[in-house]
Amino acid sequence: MQEMELVGVRVELPSNTPIVLLREISDSARLLPIFIGAPEATAIAIALDGVTTPRPMTHDLLRSVLEELAADVERVVVTELRDKTFFAELHLLRDGGRIVISSRPSDAIALAARTGTPIFAEEAVIQEAGYTTDGVAVAGQQQAEEVVEQFKEFIDSVSPEDFGNQ
Repeated sequence: MQEMELVGVRVELPSNTPIVLLREISDSARLLPIFIGAPEATAIAIALDGVTTPRPMTHDLLRSVLEELAADVERVVVTELRDKTFFAELHLLRDGGRIVISSRPSDAIALAARTGTPIFAEEAVIQEAGYTTDGVAVAGQQQAEEVVEQFKEFIDSVSPEDFGNQ
């Protein structure tokens, strides 16, 4: 399992599909792009930009519920890639015990962005879907240099309004 850094979200063209990009926190700094839904992309972008909405968004509500229940989000783990679908878990601590809850990666990452929770990915997921920082697929099957460059350009120009109003 590798600790990951949340780099941000972008929209993949021409399909206009949002992607969240995670980067490994290590010397290799491999990248893990995960396709997500537009509402989750908005939620993550808003959290990264520190925007306070007039009413709580779903992930803000979840954070508040966990706080009221005295449960801490210990970590988020991207656990699996099966049939082109990513899976994740929330690892919670409450009353000295650990609770593991299945989650979509996008929801888990949106919560992590609000709570400062560390994000991890299983090595098998990175091996299957990750890229090195020079744009080569970790599995050695695809080139991602253009995707990484487009992502860098996107991060420099994105704002929460680009994802629509919630």
